[in-house]
Amino acid sequence: MPNQVITSLGQINADWLTTVLTRSGALAQGAVESYTMEARRRELSAHAKLSVQYTPGSQGDLPQQLFLKLVNIDQEDEFFGPSEVNYYTRDYVGLADAPILRCYDAAFSAEAQRYHILMDDISATHVEAATKTPTLDYGLALAEALARLHAHWWGVDRLTAGGEPIHGAARISRFVEIARPGAAHILANCADQLAPHWPQTIRDLFEWHPQAMVERTVDGNGFTLIHGDVNAGNVFVPVGGDRPLYIVDRQPFDWSLTTWLGVYDLAYATIRRWPIEIRRACERPILAHYHAQLLSNGVTGYSFEQLWEDYRLCAVINVYVAIEWCRGGLNKETMPIWLPMLQNVMTAFDDLGCGRPASCSYNPTQREAPKQ
Repeated sequence: MPNQVITSLGQINADWLTTVLTRSGALAQGAVESYTMEARRRELSAHAKLSVQYTPGSQGDLPQQLFLKLVNIDQEDEFFGPSEVNYYTRDYVGLADAPILRCYDAAFSAEAQRYHILMDDISATHVEAATKTPTLDYGLALAEALARLHAHWWGVDRLTAGGEPIHGAARISRFVEIARPGAAHILANCADQLAPHWPQTIRDLFEWHPQAMVERTVDGNGFTLIHGDVNAGNVFVPVGGDRPLYIVDRQPFDWSLTTWLGVYDLAYATIRRWPIEIRRACERPILAHYHAQLLSNGVTGYSFEQLWEDYRLCAVINVYVAIEWCRGGLNKETMPIWLPMLQNVMTAFDDLGCGRPASCSYNPTQREAPKQ
């Protein structure tokens, strides 16, 4: 079944594995003789770990441990596109030392509303970064990995040529409006768990910050193809260290930001979930290292001062990320996740002085942003 989407683990067999591993170049001679499968389900997907045995005399890389991910792209009122398949098979092909797992087969079908990805299983050597307390060294390693990916797609010319233009006002508005209802639910029920000035700050930022995002798109320097969900559960680090790390699961919803300021990935990774004191101590060294890594990967004309301002702009975007959890009503079940997240983000808002910049206009027609 070459190039067909796998929709059920029952479709997997030794012949299919032989075909895709041969096509990928991992199996130069011979065949898959047998395999064992350990299947599990996650919130948005099903997956299986495969232990593969080959016929005698087989030659090639012969991967022994594989990971198969099956995804239903229809998530009720939203959906996934081919972004994750592109992540492994298109967007970083030929980029040396990309922090991405080797992919042996992947396919996406809008008609079947499914996609699958077959990649290396590194669970024997790596763990989710979420299992460890974040450290400066982890932050530096993450900065290196993200700079490597971001530099590859840096700037408006590269994005346009790759068919991934910078988002315009309509896409930014949709992203914000998805989250907006959550603010009312949270402020009506949880204001006593926020600092006294935060409720009004949250109301105010919905009025000025989206326009600040639109106005920032006038200058394409700083924009790139982002991951968008660099949470510690999507980063795998060695059991005994921080390098090499791998970033997985680029799985944006149809309303997510996908071409945005590269530093957003770092703001998202640290501000929402890192302990506040660790974030305060580490964020400048991490950002300085990220900037240095961008330069070493060929980025030019992007100052650290601009990066810092972009980081402050992106810090506020994390308010929308936290509030979105309650867009359909107060989400009590997940409150232990989104409430500390919102508290962390608003603390960073204060720490970084993220109030409305004097340069931000309320008039969306004053400057024309790039078309989506």
